[in-house]
Amino acid sequence: MARSTHIVTNQVPPLVGYDVFGADRALVAAVERHVAPDLLDEALDELAALGRTSGSAQVQEWGVLANENPPGLRTHDRYGHRVDEVEFHPSWHRLLGKGVAAGLTAAWARPAGHVRRAAGFLMWTQVEAGNGCPLSMTHAAVPALRTDPAIAAEWEPRLTSMIYDRDQRPAGQKAGVLFGMGMTEKQGGSDVRANTTVARPLAQDGTYELTGHKWFCSAPMSDGFLVLAQAPGGLTCFLVPRVLADGGRNVFLIQRLKEKLGNRSNASSEVEFDGTWARRVGDEGRGVRTIIEMVAATRLDCVLGSAGLMRQAVAQAIHHCTYREAFGGKLIDKPLMRNVLADLALESEAATTLGMRLAAAYDDGSEQERAFLRLAVPAAKYWVTKRCTPVAVEAAECLGGNGYVEESGLPRLVRESPLNSIWEGAGNVQALDVLRALQREPEALNAFLQEVGRARGADHRLDAAIKNLLTELADLEGIEARARRVVERLALVLQGALLVRYAPPEVADAFCGSRLGGDWGNAFGTLPHTLDLASVVERARPVS
Repeated sequence: MARSTHIVTNQVPPLVGYDVFGADRALVAAVERHVAPDLLDEALDELAALGRTSGSAQVQEWGVLANENPPGLRTHDRYGHRVDEVEFHPSWHRLLGKGVAAGLTAAWARPAGHVRRAAGFLMWTQVEAGNGCPLSMTHAAVPALRTDPAIAAEWEPRLTSMIYDRDQRPAGQKAGVLFGMGMTEKQGGSDVRANTTVARPLAQDGTYELTGHKWFCSAPMSDGFLVLAQAPGGLTCFLVPRVLADGGRNVFLIQRLKEKLGNRSNASSEVEFDGTWARRVGDEGRGVRTIIEMVAATRLDCVLGSAGLMRQAVAQAIHHCTYREAFGGKLIDKPLMRNVLADLALESEAATTLGMRLAAAYDDGSEQERAFLRLAVPAAKYWVTKRCTPVAVEAAECLGGNGYVEESGLPRLVRESPLNSIWEGAGNVQALDVLRALQREPEALNAFLQEVGRARGADHRLDAAIKNLLTELADLEGIEARARRVVERLALVLQGALLVRYAPPEVADAFCGSRLGGDWGNAFGTLPHTLDLASVVERARPVS
């Protein structure tokens, strides 16, 4: 008779079959805060449905399969014709279709659209971050295309559609389209003004022929792309359709797909233009000014994407420690582990609260809010995305050796975590962008100070941090070398002000005491022991 050698105990059930939205108290509170009462019930029902979908075992499995089966490039068909097609696992298409149907490209067409979309994007990132790229690019293309009302009228209804149509045919024949972007080149990187791709005017007004290359072209399977090229009048923005109006394929030569650290389900490519037909967007010589609105929107998505990754990492860590026993009790009840989990939860809630506040500013659209975004978006992009990797790594450590094993899902989060800090302008680019806003756009700093000023008097540590920040900003000597320090303080002060106004007292107290008050070490788990850490952890526990 066979004998069992052991009985498996003390293992943690998978975190599936739950409402990702309802389990995130900070996210729910942000939606309730920023959506008008007459739209709130509709928004909550919609997001709860997406939350249940995001937490389902089936959709989580799609995320795993899409990540484990990255896209492949097919340059030619069987007859030798150039086709330049990217082939994806069926799970990728299922996820992308769900994301489009959930309104993750429809923010510009719906009331409270940006807050609703931001909450959905933050959740959907937790399923599989790779499909966030085409969703983000498609969403962000709208404000750039609005530079030309005729182009916007033609393309915007399909960009904001909630129908996913993967077939390659003329955009005019499709109910919904996706967009990608190509700015950077081998010799320039972030210095897009060094681009060498040439645009030669054609006979038809506003049309050009492009010749050159793009070192990074996002989402190469898309229906259209916004790219930068050198026209006779200088660097200019162009719309490059994948398929021409007559059904013929535009010249869009995909040279290879990038092998990336993470984000493996998503296709990033190098492409060549060789007589490629393009349509000008905006005036010649104003390419950066035209495309900058797209860049700003994708940078906000970097903040939201990092907030989503942090939330999932923290949820997994707290879930594990809720069930796992060691040294005579549950891990979550051990004072030192509780300190670590609370510290991680603070970082996650601060990121979520900030990202959702920025989305609300987009919905508002006033001059005051636009000025606020000019400073707050690059500061948030700099800081929140940089906090993602240490959070993901520390969360993996909470699972011990289990967190280093692929089946736990934490390694995928760790590999994904640096992406949003690097893409759409790395840390120095964001810091220098903040400096430009401070030096050239005084209304941006005024709007920022009005925002944080609404929390003055509520916490002495926040008040002191605001005062110190003003002192820092008053001294412009050598400010470029201090740019990272300045931007970090801007982001932390803004996060502290928002938490003081909106978060439970125990969360605001712990954040201000550690991040602003200096009572914090150099690693997670070094919060003051006198704080109400149990309440902080309980607020972040993924139970709905």
